[in-house]
Amino acid sequence: MEKLIKEVRILKIYATLLTIVCGLLFILAFKANSSVEHFKEIDVERINIVEKDGTLKMVISNKERQHPGMVNHKNMKQRERDAGLIFFNSLGDECGGLVYDANEKESGMVYSIDQRNTDQIMQLQYLEQAGKDKKRVYGLKLWDRPDNFPLEDIIKFEDSLKKLNDPVASKKAYAMLREQGKLTNERFFAGKTADGDVGVFIRDTKGKTRLKLYIDKNNQTHIDNLDENGNVVK
Repeated sequence: MEKLIKEVRILKIYATLLTIVCGLLFILAFKANSSVEHFKEIDVERINIVEKDGTLKMVISNKERQHPGMVNHKNMKQRERDAGLIFFNSLGDECGGLVYDANEKESGMVYSIDQRNTDQIMQLQYLEQAGKDKKRVYGLKLWDRPDNFPLEDIIKFEDSLKKLNDPVASKKAYAMLREQGKLTNERFFAGKTADGDVGVFIRDTKGKTRLKLYIDKNNQTHIDNLDENGNVVK
């Protein structure tokens, strides 16, 4: 009888320990399968935000590990880029980003929005040159980019000119593109210029300034209507 009681007691202890172990394993398994992790602080050089299928959507990176950019799901050639955020769309193209940095000579921050299949068409920017002749520019800038000259073609065009290593031929090639309407043209700037003027500056389809509404560094107001040659129209 005493032997039976002792065996029953051992079985109870075993069952209790087994229950505790199973419970701990269940909790650990649940935590391992949880889709949400909580960190109070984390140091990281780069974070890739991807879709479920692995498609890259955003990169948060330091300068050394920054993404070079992507066109049609293909990475561009490695190049130096500042730390920040780079966005990618479902077409496999870079479509904008936020970069920033500063050193002894200059500093700046730029938020860019890219046109489909090509480069930026809108930027919120701050740029400053340090030193005695300090120049500071900040504001909103817009560009026009043609639909028939995508970024892939621009890269091929520029690579072919680099291989030629002929400044005269390069100048003629760019002039031909301008005649064909394939070059980018700045159209609008609202902000502060390097000369200290604060206002709105609008350009025509050829990139020539045609209207300026601003206050200069001496607090004088200006509304200038310009012709194609930059002359004031009275």
